[in-house]
Amino acid sequence: MNELTAALLRGYICVRAAVTAPHERDERGDVPGWVMITVMTAALVAVIWGVADEQLTNLLTQALQSVGMK
Repeated sequence: MNELTAALLRGYICVRAAVTAPHERDERGDVPGWVMITVMTAALVAVIWGVADEQLTNLLTQALQSVGMK
């Protein structure tokens, strides 16, 4: 019974330490990654819009006219 009690106590202490310990994560790399993704997405949208502005406008106009909007 002493071995079982000691094992349970050790398990409890490990779980308690894991739950209450401050989590030290290095997230410094996350922000620049998200900024880069956002900037690249905005750049792609700007390039596509610049190249295909007239075609996209015609496409949207045709789509709206096909559903009865003017």
